Amino acid sequence: MLRWGLIGASTIAAEHMIGAFRATGGEVTAVMSSDAARAGTYAKAHAIGRSTTDLDALLGRNDVDAVYVSTTNDLHRDQVIAAARAGKHVLCEKPLALTVADARAMVAECKTQGVVIATNHHLRNAATHRAMREAIRQGRIGRPLFARVFHAVYLPVHLQGWRITKPEAGGGVILDITVHDADTLRFVLDDEPVAVSAMTSHGGLGASGLEDGVMGVMRFKSGLIAQFHDAFTTRYAVTGFEVHGEDGSLIGRDCMTQVPKGEVWLRSEAGEEALPLVHENLYQRSVRLFQEAVAGQGMPSVTGEDGIRSLSVALATLEAARRGEETPINPDN
Repeated sequence: MLRWGLIGASTIAAEHMIGAFRATGGEVTAVMSSDAARAGTYAKAHAIGRSTTDLDALLGRNDVDAVYVSTTNDLHRDQVIAAARAGKHVLCEKPLALTVADARAMVAECKTQGVVIATNHHLRNAATHRAMREAIRQGRIGRPLFARVFHAVYLPVHLQGWRITKPEAGGGVILDITVHDADTLRFVLDDEPVAVSAMTSHGGLGASGLEDGVMGVMRFKSGLIAQFHDAFTTRYAVTGFEVHGEDGSLIGRDCMTQVPKGEVWLRSEAGEEALPLVHENLYQRSVRLFQEAVAGQGMPSVTGEDGIRSLSVALATLEAARRGEETPINPDN
């Protein structure tokens, strides 16, 4: 059992993570926010014993074994490094940072201090994506040739804050959603993206020049190409994830989501069949595997290195859209 400190009194912690920590046997002992009133109100609403505006105070607590970092993206680097130096294990929201160099510094510091770091990419934990990955590994669609990701959604009003107004905090759809596509594609395909082309759009939601829609294509090491469509502005779209191979296709529907749902169909010469799925709360699975990693039993579902690689894809996508040409993906700098 881990005792958790929350760095950031965030909506995602309230809606998903606090429940996941408690459902897996953990305890949430403290919360930190830069706003004292928000921290106190948040602690009371979620039955958390302590609140503070002081990061060092939270990290100095003996009843905090691990921290969940869900502040704005620009704050992650310094908070994660401070947590590592305080001997706390770290589960950090995506993207890990705003630059690959900062993300690498975070992961390196956690390694130096001997603490576990994981990235909170929830979609790897979905039964749909795990079933697709296994079907590909079993050769059920032959050699994968193409993939398509439909991850265009409508950003709820209560989340329409810094994500659409503050480029300096890492706002915009690419660092919020495309980064998830990158990790999910890497996981399902067991392949590495090497280059990306993209175009962004401004549908009226993103302010300060921030993109609220993007379409693009990633080129993978194997030669596979993957199309992606992400947006904050589509109220009625259905999400999906497809992989098309030489001998069959995997069609996932309603699966790029935070809740345990969706279906996957395998289509081949033999016909069409639904893959069996055992749905599980995505965040609870993530926390369970994180706890096991802390105990020396396996790895988190998404490591710090995975977080670096998904960030590198997102940053290359931003650059590709800016330059109007295919851009290499380099997770090393």
